[in-house]
Amino acid sequence: MKKNTSREILISLLLVAILLLSACGPKKPKGEVFVYVAVPLSGFQANGGQTVLGGVRLMAERLNREGGLLGYKVTVVGMDDESDSDVAVAVAEEIQQAVQAGKTVVGVVGHYNSGQTIEAMKVYKDLPLIVVTPTASEVSITQQGYGNFFRVNANDTVQAKVDADFLVNTLGVRRVAVVYNDDPYGVGLGQLISQELEALGAEVPVSLQVAVEQSTFEKEVPQVRDAVPDAVFYAGYEIEAPYLRLALVENGLGELIFFASDGAFLSATIDEAEAAAEGIYVSAFGPSPAQAVDKQWVQEYQAVEYRNPDTYSINGYSALAVLAEGVKRAKDFDAARVADAIRDLDFNAPIGQMSFDASGDLKAPQIYVFQVRNGEFVQVFPE
Repeated sequence: MKKNTSREILISLLLVAILLLSACGPKKPKGEVFVYVAVPLSGFQANGGQTVLGGVRLMAERLNREGGLLGYKVTVVGMDDESDSDVAVAVAEEIQQAVQAGKTVVGVVGHYNSGQTIEAMKVYKDLPLIVVTPTASEVSITQQGYGNFFRVNANDTVQAKVDADFLVNTLGVRRVAVVYNDDPYGVGLGQLISQELEALGAEVPVSLQVAVEQSTFEKEVPQVRDAVPDAVFYAGYEIEAPYLRLALVENGLGELIFFASDGAFLSATIDEAEAAAEGIYVSAFGPSPAQAVDKQWVQEYQAVEYRNPDTYSINGYSALAVLAEGVKRAKDFDAARVADAIRDLDFNAPIGQMSFDASGDLKAPQIYVFQVRNGEFVQVFPE
């Protein structure tokens, strides 16, 4: 029998080493699955939508680094709903076409606003996918019997109760002027906060509706002044809130406590108020990214997005985390099985504890309250 030479032995060892390294290295994905992120990526709410998309992208990056979902690469597709309900329906129909074309669509993270979510769900409810909203809070969305809808944030019943209690029992307010914008979110929350304030013995001497994107308040400021309130509660977005606050300050009403809803929990509320934002209160569905995640998370986000995380980055990240955990538990992409698995989840995400009731609402929703101090949002509740 021929003896192996040293050269042949060396070649054999090298071949074995290459095979071992190949076996231990990253496995080639079995294929591709899609997650659509339906949020405003242009227009007045573009920044908020982009922070959601950034959080989803980071979560997908982490999943793919670990082998994807069930061995499939997760591909994130951003869809611009422009904060417009008709456009949101068109986006939903485009996603429907992708499903019908044979794409494996695991789910949709969206929509950002309640109005667009309400309209788009008329399409999504019949599709074999999961919808996880990162921010839509209008109460009725989870009262429609949808089997494929979940939200990682509190609804407006919870927000109204917490905000009213903070105003009355923490700040000692007794008369509150309620101002709200004219979309489903603003109208619904405006009604709820008024009810909660009155239930606590406070008065609502005036309730005013304003337009989304309104920036001047010549008619509203005198009505607020005539009502002689202790505070103003605004149910709307960062697009209107700073201008309303500035108008009050410029008209000698800066001493009034100003409390804005979660829609204003973005840096634009501070930046656009021309220093008038100091001291205002804003409620939120989660802690700020700086409090919820570590430095490595921030660095990874910056590497993916080339910008710092903002308010709703952790919402988007948490929404995809819920979807991914559901798929892992179900060991399947079948929407009905994933939905059942999500209802059995109980884990911590950056935004909070993820455990859902049968309707898709969180079992233990949390509301946070921040105050602007030295040009920054500082958490004041829970302490």
